[in-house]
Amino acid sequence: MSEQENKQLVQRGYEAFAAGDIETVMGLFADDVEWVQPGDSVVSGTFHGKTELMEYMGRIAQKSPTIRVLEMIAEGDTVVALTEISVDGHTSRDADVYTIRDGKTATVRIHGDTALMEQVYGKKELAAG
Repeated sequence: MSEQENKQLVQRGYEAFAAGDIETVMGLFADDVEWVQPGDSVVSGTFHGKTELMEYMGRIAQKSPTIRVLEMIAEGDTVVALTEISVDGHTSRDADVYTIRDGKTATVRIHGDTALMEQVYGKKELAAG
């Protein structure tokens, strides 16, 4: 796919998520997708495959975030989406890095405000050792 087509694929994902169209969102991902949400929040982790990704998105959606794409940059199979996220009265900016393979999103790495995610979604509890 061309860089422009890759950007359009990513944009369709943001639009479908905003519309609550999870079926379309999931159709844009490879079956073996890997999504990395850094930090120690309840929603942080590395999610493999569509089932885990769907569970992650369900937890994220509970707080009804709004995501506004500010800019997209593409080079080869990589798309970087610079976004503004508003959730639970807080706003932050992220850089979401997508790798496209065979017309589907294969990996996503979120680079954002991990402290904000902990504040909004809660911090993971460590197991007593």
